Amino acid sequence: MKQVALITGASSGIGKELAYVHAERGGDLVLVARRKKELTELKQELKSAFHITAVVIAKDLSAPNAAHEIFSETQSLGINVEYLINNAGFGGYGYFHERSLDDYLDMIHVNIISLMLLTRLYLPGMIERRSGRILNVSSTASFVPGPLQAVYFASKAFVTSFSQAIAEEVKDKGITVTALCPGMVDTEFVELSGMGESNIMKHQKPSSPEKTARIGYHDMMKGKLLSFDNRMLKFSINWLVQLFPRKTILKILRKTMDKKSTHTS
Repeated sequence: MKQVALITGASSGIGKELAYVHAERGGDLVLVARRKKELTELKQELKSAFHITAVVIAKDLSAPNAAHEIFSETQSLGINVEYLINNAGFGGYGYFHERSLDDYLDMIHVNIISLMLLTRLYLPGMIERRSGRILNVSSTASFVPGPLQAVYFASKAFVTSFSQAIAEEVKDKGITVTALCPGMVDTEFVELSGMGESNIMKHQKPSSPEKTARIGYHDMMKGKLLSFDNRMLKFSINWLVQLFPRKTILKILRKTMDKKSTHTS
C-alpha cells in the first residue's frame, strides 16, 4: 500500500468525504469506524472509482483497547500510516448534571483518549521515516466554553491545544500536525447530539461535509496549524471573542445553545 491514510469515523460525514479526497489523489486507505457494513460499501466505492487499496477495521473507539487493536492490525499487515486523520468524535446536548455519566465517559474516550493514543502509537514510525501528516478534527467550539455542551466543548479544547503542542515538537522532523476547526457541518452529528432544535441551528447555515473535508485536507497538506471552514467564525474567534468580558461570552453562548426562543413578545 502507498501513501496510506488512516481515517477514524470514516463511515459518514466529514470522515467519509476525507476518504474520497485522499482516494482522488491516489492514496490508499485504512477505514475505521463502528459500522462495518458502511465501511465495506465505502471501500468498494473507492476501489471502483479510484483503483486504490483500502482496508476496513471496524472498531468502537470508546472501547479501552480499540486504539491498540487498530495499531496492532496495521502493524501485522505491514502498513505504514503516512497520514493519520483522527476524525471520530461525538457530542451531547443538555445540562451537565442531568446527562448520563457513561455517555460522558464514552465521549471523553472517543474525543480525547483514543485520539491521543492513536497519535502516540503512530507518531514514532513517522518520526523514524521523517515523513507524516496528522489531521485532528476539532471544532470552533474548542476556543470557548460550551454551556449545555460542557464536556464536548472541553474535549475539543483538548484536541486543538494538543495538536498545536505536538506540531511544535515535531516541526523539525518532517511531520506536520493540523487541527481542523469547523463550525456547524451538515452531518448526522447534529441529530445524534440532540442539537436539532437549538438556536444555533436557526441562525447558522451548516457547511457541507465535502467542503469542510476539502478545506481540512488542503490545509493538512500545507502543514497549517489550524484550519477553518468558515471565515466569519474564524474572525469571531480570533478577534471578537477577545473583546468581550468572559461572563458576556458565556451568556451569549448559553442563548445560542438553548432550545428556547431568543425572541421576546
